[in-house]
Amino acid sequence: MAIRKNKVDCVIVGFGWTGAILAQELTEAGLDVVALERGPMRDTPTDAEYPKVIDELAYLQRNKLFQNLSGETVTIRHGVDDLAVPYRQHGSFLLGNGVGGAGFHWNGMHYRILPEELQLRTRYEERYGRKFIPEGMTVQDFGITYDELEPHFDFAEKVFGTSGKAGNLNGQMQAGGNPFEGRRSGDYPTPPLRNTYGAQLFEKAAREAGFHPYHAPAANASVPYTNPYGVRLGPCNFCGFCEQFGCYMYSKASPQTTILPVLLKNPKFELRAHAYVTRVLLDSDRKRATGVTYIDAQGREVEQPADLVIVAAFQMHNVRLLLLSGIGKPYDPKTGQGVVGKNYAYQMNGGVNVLLPKGELMNPFIGTGAGGVAMDDLNGDQFDHGPLGFLGGASIRHVTYSGRPINFTPTVPGTPSWGSKWKAGVTDAYQRFLTIGISGSVMPYRDAYLDLDPTYRDAHGLPLLRMTFDWHDNEYAMLGYMGDRMEEVAKTMKHEAYFKAIRKKGDRYDTRAYQSTHTTGGAIMGASPQTSVVNKYLQSWDVHNVFVTGASAFPQNMGYNPTGVVAALAFHTAKAIREQYLKQPAPLVQA
Repeated sequence: MAIRKNKVDCVIVGFGWTGAILAQELTEAGLDVVALERGPMRDTPTDAEYPKVIDELAYLQRNKLFQNLSGETVTIRHGVDDLAVPYRQHGSFLLGNGVGGAGFHWNGMHYRILPEELQLRTRYEERYGRKFIPEGMTVQDFGITYDELEPHFDFAEKVFGTSGKAGNLNGQMQAGGNPFEGRRSGDYPTPPLRNTYGAQLFEKAAREAGFHPYHAPAANASVPYTNPYGVRLGPCNFCGFCEQFGCYMYSKASPQTTILPVLLKNPKFELRAHAYVTRVLLDSDRKRATGVTYIDAQGREVEQPADLVIVAAFQMHNVRLLLLSGIGKPYDPKTGQGVVGKNYAYQMNGGVNVLLPKGELMNPFIGTGAGGVAMDDLNGDQFDHGPLGFLGGASIRHVTYSGRPINFTPTVPGTPSWGSKWKAGVTDAYQRFLTIGISGSVMPYRDAYLDLDPTYRDAHGLPLLRMTFDWHDNEYAMLGYMGDRMEEVAKTMKHEAYFKAIRKKGDRYDTRAYQSTHTTGGAIMGASPQTSVVNKYLQSWDVHNVFVTGASAFPQNMGYNPTGVVAALAFHTAKAIREQYLKQPAPLVQA
């Protein structure tokens, strides 16, 4: 018999960035909110305490902040007729766990989105014709415009304390900023971080090669800053412990450093850790949610009634919860019917590694999570795809993340992977190894999707999520083109050698090597319930008091990191709930 809690106005499933944003905005509107997080409580004083937090062995090798895959994981296969097997150790992507989610251990890359990418199918069809989009590629518009999201991008940057330099300020181009970005209503709240030596070299070389480099936007505060919620951030000290670590300097934006200090003092908010949500409960006609059930730390089943349900977990967990709850029609790749699980996408990354001349001192231990130099000349549809024969683009950048002794061991191709020659290779390359990173978009396909695995189950007896995904010809062509263009940049540098790290056609998707945790889709947004799971406000088409936030809403993946769009969409959703839904609970968009 399940324990039944007292009914609340709103229950939030998952407490990462979107959970924190919705909790803050809805309690501010007067709602009683309970947030349920499957993992443990995490906060900066307790989980990012210096010097304990700068422990590579615990956080990078033993994955202290990540999901225990022995209790729940995903299964993965390349094709619809293949057998999926469990993802048993973290490799290709990292499933966060605990309060703050991936927002606690991310790097802080805080991009917006290029305006055309929100209306990508419309853009490609108008510019190149309908036949330009290949058969089986299921690109679609987000169902929302850049102008609608711009105020929310602006506010999110103020909450995060993001550092950077505007390129397009109310239509006026600004020197030093990104000339390709959409119109901004305001500059970044804090100035750009200082460039490391590597960023200076990349900026100079990119300019000489004819590109337009700019300061990468970083949710690593460059100066002391107080955000709109009254929470104060400290300046980044370039310690090099950002990704996969909490920030002991209170400089990297996270739910803990920007929102949680205010929320925890609010009597209308309650945060329950170790609460593993198993189902969204529906009424008899399955048109309205009545709450959720979860398993608590003692293994007891608990029912939490609520008038409003916000599904705000990680992208894959959002999709799985919808499937387990029977909300929306599951996608079938063979018929193309259904929407839940549709349009799963990842990112295709690569790079060009430059070995600088002997004597150069990169000092890579002086690093930030996101501060560096980026360029968008080859991102989105900022270049002519017509003669190239592929869709998509890439965000290209150099960021000096860290020269940590265990994890940063660069060597040139051909160096042995162990022994005295490997040690000599690392010693030689450590100070003069510069990477031009290529973060490539991935288009959605009819045969790339998520569903429930028919064989494997989690520790609670529930079906695991099954991921069907592999690379396609379009992405090989895109990445190959990016590698060729970045070779031009490498050639302008003083170098001893350079090495292209570019996947070639025939290289299968490999779960073993880390690439990014930028997984998207499965609960995509759009203008129609026939082609999407949620509307422009991230409201379920099928159950109007369920909202599904996060990158699960992306119809395709972009070259940028997703957090900036995820945050803006969450603030857009919060505004719609506060100003429209609470006054008249009903569908906000008519089907």
